[in-house]
Amino acid sequence: MERRRFGFIIAMIVAIIGTAVALGGQQVAPALIAASMLATTLRVATPLTLGALSGIYCERAGVVNIAIEGMMLGAAFFGYIASVYTNAALPPELPEVARAALSIGAGLCAALLSGGLLSLLHAMLSITFKVDQIISGVVINVLAVGVTGFLNRALFFGGSVPHAPGVLPTIAVPGLADLPVIGPIFQQQPIAITAIGLVVLTHFVLFYTRWGLRTRAVGEHPRAADTVGINVTRMRYANVFIGGLIAGLGGAYFTLESVPSFEPLMTNGRGFIALAAMIFGNWSPFGAWSASLLFGAAQALQINAQAFGIPVPAQFVGMLPYLLTMLALTGIVGRTTPPAADGQAYDKSG
Repeated sequence: MERRRFGFIIAMIVAIIGTAVALGGQQVAPALIAASMLATTLRVATPLTLGALSGIYCERAGVVNIAIEGMMLGAAFFGYIASVYTNAALPPELPEVARAALSIGAGLCAALLSGGLLSLLHAMLSITFKVDQIISGVVINVLAVGVTGFLNRALFFGGSVPHAPGVLPTIAVPGLADLPVIGPIFQQQPIAITAIGLVVLTHFVLFYTRWGLRTRAVGEHPRAADTVGINVTRMRYANVFIGGLIAGLGGAYFTLESVPSFEPLMTNGRGFIALAAMIFGNWSPFGAWSASLLFGAAQALQINAQAFGIPVPAQFVGMLPYLLTMLALTGIVGRTTPPAADGQAYDKSG
């Protein structure tokens, strides 16, 4: 990411946190508000970070993926129903901690599987059948909304609702979590911590491994990659599937880490904001993460304004993430350069 854009992101995050501190400092200690804003920013940026990473794996391999919203919504739903029905099926004499661990573990597996299967559908349509990749993504988004909405009504309306096993526990970083004031920053849940680890891992894989070199090759010039023996179709399938698994983990955040329930359309456009973060971050893992943190800071302002009674108009705070999304996509803060073959179907015989 170019320095100008990175500087803009840092300046905007500082401005948002500074606004919260300036407006709420009369009621609450400024350090407490700043620490809470940072901790909340890290937490709420999790699905955006994972969605952006999902898009990076796909688009670095030359496959546009606007289906992240649908993949996350499907994963949120199937992860939730797997956790509640596993919890209901386990023997009642099992300790509560073991029941929750097994149930949420089953939910995580179901969420990953859901994201992976939807990504394979996207790969089959866009790579094998060469359907327009935008249309394929739209189909998956519509499919996820319809299927989750129908099954949600069929399973949970008008009957007894199984007891949810709760959400993933908070993990405290030893030593750092006990620090005064800033301790909450180092108390995060597993998916939030995993998202940060995946940013580092994705950067390493893409830019320091043979796999990453081949992925970028098929995304930039698939014909040239093919001539040196790289299987373009297999690389694209594999990267889209990896992206689907990561989107599935992002979907699990909503029902297994944030709240132990499912609501129709609960992803609330996060998949599309993640795409904006990916573009704003110029298809790089750390760039996408920093852009996700910017959008997360806007959401954190909304959450902390309610928690601390900060006098900020709720309507303005609510639309701030979407305003930032539009700003990111206008290209005002520097130009972005997508992979050269992004969105282009590859025909080996062509």
